[in-house]
Amino acid sequence: MNIRNIGRYCKVDKNGYILKEANFKHVTKEFAPLIEEVTKTYHSHIGNNLHSLYIRGSIPRGLGIEGVADLDTIAITKQNPEHLSLEWVEDAEDRINFKFDYINGVELSFYHIEEVLEKTSFSIIPFMIKTHSLCIYGEDIANQLPKYKADYTLANEHLIRLSGQLQRAKDDLKDNDDAEDILDCCVWIMKIIVRAGLALVLTKENLYTRDLYPAYSLFSKYYPEKEPDMRQALQFAIAPTTDTEILLHFLQLFGKWLKKESDVWLQKYNPNKEFKLRL
Repeated sequence: MNIRNIGRYCKVDKNGYILKEANFKHVTKEFAPLIEEVTKTYHSHIGNNLHSLYIRGSIPRGLGIEGVADLDTIAITKQNPEHLSLEWVEDAEDRINFKFDYINGVELSFYHIEEVLEKTSFSIIPFMIKTHSLCIYGEDIANQLPKYKADYTLANEHLIRLSGQLQRAKDDLKDNDDAEDILDCCVWIMKIIVRAGLALVLTKENLYTRDLYPAYSLFSKYYPEKEPDMRQALQFAIAPTTDTEILLHFLQLFGKWLKKESDVWLQKYNPNKEFKLRL
């Protein structure tokens, strides 16, 4: 399979803080009806509890490719999502995916504003809002969030949960005969693996990206002997397989090695195994 060199590292300012690239001017016109539909869907179901709404990923950066791009959304709610009725979400995602078949999927997610505005420790959702997301509805809270650098606090986010994520993937794949579920799991865990590889070497050059190819490339620069394995993970993320035997074998071998390397990294940078490091 020919892997295309798509993506780039995050731009930073003169002090090393990550700059946001997401902007309305980058959203191409074919995705406008999709964004409008998503906004209406959220508002029709949670109404006044919706504080603000964000999209992230390739589309707000102008890198969205029809048939490949997905749309990840972040809803900031005034009320704790645990107290909201969200049984409609899966059907809504299916309906939007069917209506807009030129995207690879839409994901709806919910976070309480009080949780997101916590500023003392690294947390992935505030990070994504500050550095990778475009506000499409409501009050943009990005300016209320701290600035972030490509440093060990960010790398930790990709490594501290890796062991549990690998185990979850193996549990999900074992004795699974649901093709769609297997494909979803394959893409999910392989993206995690590629980004964990980047996290292992992030502090060497203080570069960060959510894009898979540059993440794979930087990892391979420092671990050339493991380049074929990471290339395979990248291939699985782009073109997933339903062969659970192959996937479980890969996770058992390369996953085990990656977990061992992440444990070494954690021992150096986060020996207390804290899930959220102080900024």
